[in-house]
Amino acid sequence: MIGKVILALVVAMSDNGVIGRDGGLPWHLRSDLKRFKEITQFKPIIMGSTTWDSLPKKPLPGRLNIVLSRDPRMEAEGGIICTSLMEALDIAREHAADDGADEICVIGGANVYEQTLPKADRLYVSHVHADVEGDAHFPPIDPAVWQVTSEESFSKTENDDHDFTLRVYDRVKK
Repeated sequence: MIGKVILALVVAMSDNGVIGRDGGLPWHLRSDLKRFKEITQFKPIIMGSTTWDSLPKKPLPGRLNIVLSRDPRMEAEGGIICTSLMEALDIAREHAADDGADEICVIGGANVYEQTLPKADRLYVSHVHADVEGDAHFPPIDPAVWQVTSEESFSKTENDDHDFTLRVYDRVKK
C-alpha cells in the first residue's frame, strides 16, 4: 500500500475562466495535450459523461477511465461507469493503490470539477492566454486555499492556438 493518494484536477482554462464550448475545447493546443498525457498517464482518471463523449479516442490509453453519469444505463466501452462521485473515488483509489499510482486525476467537465475541487489536493491548470466564448467554466481558484508550487510557460507554436502557462497549485496546509 502506498501513502496517501493525491486527488488532482487537470484543466485548461482561458483568462476569462472558460474551459469548454458546445461539449468540446474552445481551442487547439497540441503542446498542452502532450503535457496532459504526461500528467495523467498510468493514473486513474475521472470524468463526466460529456467529457467522455468529447474524447476523440475512447478510452484514453494507459489510464483507468472512470465516467460519472446520472444515467445508470450509459455505456462507455473500455471505461467504468459510476453513478456517484464517492463510488468513482473509491474505485480510483483502489486502482491507484494496486498500480502504485500516487495521483487520481479529475479531467472534467465543469460539474465534476465543482464537486471535486473542495476535496482536491492539487490542481494542474493550463492557463490559456486568451479570452474566449464558452459555456463551461472552472470555479475560481482561491489564493487563500491554493498556492502555486511550480510554473512553466509555453509559447504558441504552429500546433497551438495560444500561449499558455502550466501552473501546479497545492492546497495550503492549515
